[in-house]
Amino acid sequence: MKKIAAEAIGTFALVFAGTGAIVVNQTSNGSITHVGIALTFGLIVLAMIYTLGEISGAHLNPAVTLGFCTAGRMPWNEALPYLASQCGGAFTASGLLRLIFPQHVTLGATLPAGAPMQSFVLEVVLTAILMFVILNVSTGAKEKGITAGIAIGSIIALEAMFAGPVSGASMNPARSLAPAFVSGHLEHLWVYLLAPMIGAQIAVPACRCVQATGCCGAVKAA
Repeated sequence: MKKIAAEAIGTFALVFAGTGAIVVNQTSNGSITHVGIALTFGLIVLAMIYTLGEISGAHLNPAVTLGFCTAGRMPWNEALPYLASQCGGAFTASGLLRLIFPQHVTLGATLPAGAPMQSFVLEVVLTAILMFVILNVSTGAKEKGITAGIAIGSIIALEAMFAGPVSGASMNPARSLAPAFVSGHLEHLWVYLLAPMIGAQIAVPACRCVQATGCCGAVKAA
């Protein structure tokens, strides 16, 4: 239950801060800026990893959870509770943002700026890179684990910074699902549900290619 609560709270914080930054930026005539939004996503993930990492692993992302299961780093029977808690936290955050900003149209929902397939391919690649980093920095020497939050938060901020204007740089089905449903913008939701799942799975064999052992081995105790 502690793991489930940690995932719900962590994903709530991610969606509330990240999509909240988008909403505030749009309602304040761009005071936060695109760079500020990207940094907000990266910093909140970094903070949650250091806060909750030892409790649940701080996945905060259904694609990451399923990637860990495929990599043998988490038992499959824990996946559904993780996914449910992540989505629950995300919906709570979007619901609260709706109460705070009742007139906002999208609530920070991820929408493609161009062709949906362009954003689909971009989200696959972005999530594959993210999952590749996560798998490689979340195992090994203790000193490596200490810097994992910095590496993961940095790659999220970096990808959001350069890809955000095109696809929204979601890389996270829960982050996209909640604001899409609460705001009613479901037209391109399939892109942000399917692409991150594919991208995370691609990262698993890529990790095996560069690590002889430890990346995708037997399930480890959390």
